[in-house]
Amino acid sequence: MAKIGNPNSITDAGVGAMCLRTAVMGAVLNARVNAGDLEDKSYVDSTLDRCAELVSKACEKEAQILSRVDEVLVA
Repeated sequence: MAKIGNPNSITDAGVGAMCLRTAVMGAVLNARVNAGDLEDKSYVDSTLDRCAELVSKACEKEAQILSRVDEVLVA
């Protein structure tokens, strides 16, 4: 939507990107709090590593989309 959508809906793309990041962060917070109850340290470590990757990707994607939103709004 941010690249080929209706220019008037560009802010919706930005809000969607922020919602995506928020959803990922919320899921990761839940995983982190529940990880404390698990005994399999190897599983916990690999899960938390994966969570960190997901947060990084979500933040990166959010930044890309918000950058595009800014480009359209300035134009």
